[in-house]
Amino acid sequence: MIHSHIHFRNFTEETSCWLKIPLSGNPTTGKLSVKYHKLRLIQLIAAHSNRVNLSRTILIIMSLMLVLISRNTNAQEIDFKGQVSGWVVTNPDKATHIGLRYIPDLMVGTYFGDSMIDTEISFNMYGSVQFQHNQDSILTYSDFSPYRIWLRYSASQYEVRAGLQKINFGSAMLLRALMWFDSIDPRDPLQLTDGVYGVLGRYYFLNNANIWLWVLHGNDRNRGWEIFISDKDKPEFGGRVQIPLYTGEIALTYHHRNIDVTKSPLDQILIGQSSVPENRIGLDGKWDLEVGVWFEGVFIHRDLAYAALNYQRQTNIGMDYTFNLGNGLNAITEYFTLHLSDQAFGPGEGVSMTALSLNYPVGLLDDLTVMFYYEWDNKGWYRFLSWQRTYDNWSFYLMGFWNPDQYQLYQSSIENNLYAGKGIQLLIVFNH
Repeated sequence: MIHSHIHFRNFTEETSCWLKIPLSGNPTTGKLSVKYHKLRLIQLIAAHSNRVNLSRTILIIMSLMLVLISRNTNAQEIDFKGQVSGWVVTNPDKATHIGLRYIPDLMVGTYFGDSMIDTEISFNMYGSVQFQHNQDSILTYSDFSPYRIWLRYSASQYEVRAGLQKINFGSAMLLRALMWFDSIDPRDPLQLTDGVYGVLGRYYFLNNANIWLWVLHGNDRNRGWEIFISDKDKPEFGGRVQIPLYTGEIALTYHHRNIDVTKSPLDQILIGQSSVPENRIGLDGKWDLEVGVWFEGVFIHRDLAYAALNYQRQTNIGMDYTFNLGNGLNAITEYFTLHLSDQAFGPGEGVSMTALSLNYPVGLLDDLTVMFYYEWDNKGWYRFLSWQRTYDNWSFYLMGFWNPDQYQLYQSSIENNLYAGKGIQLLIVFNH
């Protein structure tokens, strides 16, 4: 479903259950009761702080782009496109939300022999209004922000890209353990996600192996399943090695960053700590057998005074298959776990979920998608149904949802989210 970025009041209201976590690695030293929902613990983050100033970056990239256009006599490519989307979401028990978004996108590239320099400049402009049912109040919100701003140099086997960009990888599709630098919701038809500021380099070997290296800086929003936001004043860095194996591929990924615990709801517990190192290691693989199979595993360590959050483990296993029924019924299923502990491989608190997605092309213009999520710890069902009709430039989506009253899926969701309970959404998209 489309993320409308509504500003709600009482962002961190009390949640649904009590968890007792040891104040130290020794469980006999006393307990701290923290009221939260298990899945929401990994999403408790303070309000967004100020983003890095982009005016100088935009000016430099646009200047380089104009120089390339005006002075280079080699082959050039200029492409301007955009996407307009409007939506109405109604939840009888909560509110009706109406929104409009426009994402213009300019891409310019020029060739230098076998290499190319290109740039993308894109903005996210939207406004929304929400009518509260059974209340005499209307909430409005609007925003104009950079969406993608990057400059890239590429050749046949390598590329280097710098700026505000999308970085994602991994094998899973529904509940991604390797969702490190994005927050893509698989139910969102537009697959929108904020980018990250940094430099990414990739080298592609002739045997389909590839190496990624990156350095990030100035990012202060939490992403994926993160508990803490990054310290935007300190650089992040990491890399990924992906190699072919049998009928698929396997990859090892590493990332280091410093987390800013002062902007966490747990800052009163972590007194005396501000910027804390965090290291992540990920392993994933995917193979095409009689069915498609994949796995993802993530191990995270941080050196906190609050030992119960020092280790975070995430796993995903999944498979997909297209049944020979009518036009072809595609089925995807995944099982996901996340655990927090004071020991690397010891017991801890966490969540486990199963997801199932079914997609059936009704005809040349229509698609039908059904998704189910089940949270085993709280026995909560999430149900989603989408019908899509697509023309040349137009797409129409009619979606229905039936979720628990406290909605806990994905980073952009908060407890009193409009998608809690039952409702429908109409989304209209025009691409030019």
